[in-house]
Amino acid sequence: MNHKNKHPRVNPIDLSENATINDIAEEFSNSGVFGAGRIAKAIDIYTKMLDKKATVFLGIAGALVPGGMKKIITDMIRNDMVHVIVTTGANVTHDIIEAFGGEHIRQVPYTSDSELREKSIDRIYDAFVADESFMKLEDKIQPIFQEIYEKHKDSNNVLAISTRKLMSLIGERLEDSDSFVRAAFEKDVPIFVPAFGDSILGLQLWLFSQMKKIYIDDMGDLGEIQRTAWDSDLAGAFFLGGGVPKNYIFQSRLMSPKTFDYAIQITMDRVETGGLSGASLEEAISWGKVDQESHMITVVSDVTIALPLIYSATLSRLKGG
Repeated sequence: MNHKNKHPRVNPIDLSENATINDIAEEFSNSGVFGAGRIAKAIDIYTKMLDKKATVFLGIAGALVPGGMKKIITDMIRNDMVHVIVTTGANVTHDIIEAFGGEHIRQVPYTSDSELREKSIDRIYDAFVADESFMKLEDKIQPIFQEIYEKHKDSNNVLAISTRKLMSLIGERLEDSDSFVRAAFEKDVPIFVPAFGDSILGLQLWLFSQMKKIYIDDMGDLGEIQRTAWDSDLAGAFFLGGGVPKNYIFQSRLMSPKTFDYAIQITMDRVETGGLSGASLEEAISWGKVDQESHMITVVSDVTIALPLIYSATLSRLKGG
């Protein structure tokens, strides 16, 4: 059978020594297969999301701040490339740690994790954070909790606060221009942390609650993200990993007659476990979270590799580069 001119070719990727991010994206598209082809499709879909003025819901799972992704998320916020954030408590914790002068380090020599424990150094794969940084977090976050409590408690000296409101009030008090929590406050981008207690920041709030009555208003969070999803004409989901943020975003359209029009996920999890983190986006059609007309792509990759490429190429396109 003669397939000439019937199907597009898989072109070999051809890059000059002066190749730009746009050149790389174009060559990925010309190749069109495997990981390169999927990254190219993700760039196309993300660009379309933003061109069509869709509300972009960003899910942040995994240890992305220790993995060096904080500034990219901050720049996505500042460049109006994300409008709602749902994240694990760990990522806001590590963002705030850096805002308070703590740091994530690398190339720490060790022979065992027991040795790291003796040295008061915590390991996140091949990134590390010293207990000293968590001490800085405690020293500086407790007065902020006190200030927020005194300003917003009710007449019964009880503070019930959503994570969206809490993150905005914390962001207002951070001075680190690279902080995505600060950037979200400045741009009025809501940050939801549905599993807030599953983090060191949650533990710090629990410690504070032993002295003052403070509660996380889960229903306040849920109501706000549901209203945002309902009010959005077009909506796009961009998942960095899976977990709670992925489902929290996806379920936000379930109460609406609309589905997500666009969806991108970057994951390394597999479908066979039945877990949401590895579930295909197509599976979500059966739930009514997306439909057959939705533009979707799954990129099987480490987020720290794929996200910088997708972000940079999309930004360049939006800027006319």
